Amino acid sequence: MLLRIFIGEGDEFQGRPLYKAIVLRARELRLAGATVLRGRMGYGRSQQLHNATILRLSFDLPMILELVDTPEKIEAFLPELKQMMRTGLITTERAQIIVYQG
Repeated sequence: MLLRIFIGEGDEFQGRPLYKAIVLRARELRLAGATVLRGRMGYGRSQQLHNATILRLSFDLPMILELVDTPEKIEAFLPELKQMMRTGLITTERAQIIVYQG
């Protein structure tokens, strides 16, 4: 299962960046993998545009976290994830693993 989390770069949890707190907690729980992507432009529920340009850099660019594991492990992580987030969007979708080497 693929867990996708949309947050802002400036979002925090217990004094540290939220994206970092989520990835570190997922690692502690031994989820199979996590990746953080930093968006160049986006908007969310507020319709406020966040973007990175040469003349003006936003300090709250969109962040997308993608985590992959079994449905059971993802479902078990969701309650904890919801407590960490004040705002944002969480989605899940079925994923077909083609290759997982390490």
